[in-house]
Amino acid sequence: MSTITKPNHIGRNISRIRELKDMKQEALAQALGTNQQAISAMENSETIDEEKLKLVAKALGISVEAIKNFSEESVFNYFNTFNDNSQGTIGNHDGNYHCTFNPLDKVVELYERLVQAEKDKNEYLEKLYKGK
Repeated sequence: MSTITKPNHIGRNISRIRELKDMKQEALAQALGTNQQAISAMENSETIDEEKLKLVAKALGISVEAIKNFSEESVFNYFNTFNDNSQGTIGNHDGNYHCTFNPLDKVVELYERLVQAEKDKNEYLEKLYKGK
């Protein structure tokens, strides 16, 4: 039996973190100013240059170290601590679940990004129209 550990696949880590954050490749692509195909290629890459990794980490709202050190096991351990520290059994909790972000802020943020995208598109179309 071998004790050799397989190398850390940065692209796969990014993919799993993105999925855990319930983010689609298109959303990450938009945050990075690229397209879905580029995100797919990046997630299939074992290594990613440091500058791009910083941008991805910022878009995902995590640190570069979190991407580099991500493991499925640590995620399960993290969530298991909630169960280990809980009082009683499932269905017998105090109901104190706290949302860590304001959903309305997320809606406003998305709306502002969509409005900006439309403004950019209109600017581009006006430049094309004036060029003819």
